[in-house]
Amino acid sequence: MDTITTKAANELLLRHWQAGTTLAALPPALCPTERAQGYAIQAHLEALSPQALFGWKIAATSTAGQQHIGIDGPIAGRLLAEMVYRHGDTLPFGANRMRVAEAEFAFRMGRDLPPRATPYALSEVLDAVSALYLAIEVPDSRYADFAKVGAAQLIADNACGHQFVLGPQAPDLWRQIDLASHRVVGKVGQRLERDGIGANVLGDPRIALTWLANELSALGITLAAGQTVTTGTCLVPLEFEPQDTVSMDFGVLGQMCCSFSAA
Repeated sequence: MDTITTKAANELLLRHWQAGTTLAALPPALCPTERAQGYAIQAHLEALSPQALFGWKIAATSTAGQQHIGIDGPIAGRLLAEMVYRHGDTLPFGANRMRVAEAEFAFRMGRDLPPRATPYALSEVLDAVSALYLAIEVPDSRYADFAKVGAAQLIADNACGHQFVLGPQAPDLWRQIDLASHRVVGKVGQRLERDGIGANVLGDPRIALTWLANELSALGITLAAGQTVTTGTCLVPLEFEPQDTVSMDFGVLGQMCCSFSAA
């Protein structure tokens, strides 16, 4: 796929996002058949923002997440600054169709991890991390049946990236905690409660972060200092409706919440 084709695919998806509409799939002439083509389409998103790229999201790091969107492994998407909200904010409900919120560990990078021929080890990636944040991700898709279009088209649609809520910075003791066994409890008002652990995120959120560093490296992209990586849901995504409040309790690492506007 050449640049003209990938840009046209991105513009088509963007029009559906702006209108709050869906499409069955990208038309054959614009449809990626490989992950790399999906990432090439996605890359045009960065030109939409006047601000530096806020960071990255990883989708489908849990079995539940993979089943939800119909793929068998993780995919990456971009977090534009315009997608980011803060702890306690009310998010516009808009044309959200997935209507789920996810509890996530988000890592702030302290130095660059540039592309290279050899894979990054987990210890190298963690050494480049400056802080851990609590996070809520609110995914969505512009495909009418997002579970059937496959990984390449989902990547093109920014790996279901929609809204991201940056919570408080976790205390430094996170480096001494086994994040894989760490319990997180999520609630929607008083009607729904679910819990999960970090192991639901590719076995450990730190492993997911390492996966992202190497996924970007293979694409020739630097995971840059100052960027934030949200690593995927620790628990089965929480269904919400307009005007709901979602809260996440990360135990000794802190708590956070967000609300949603009327439809």
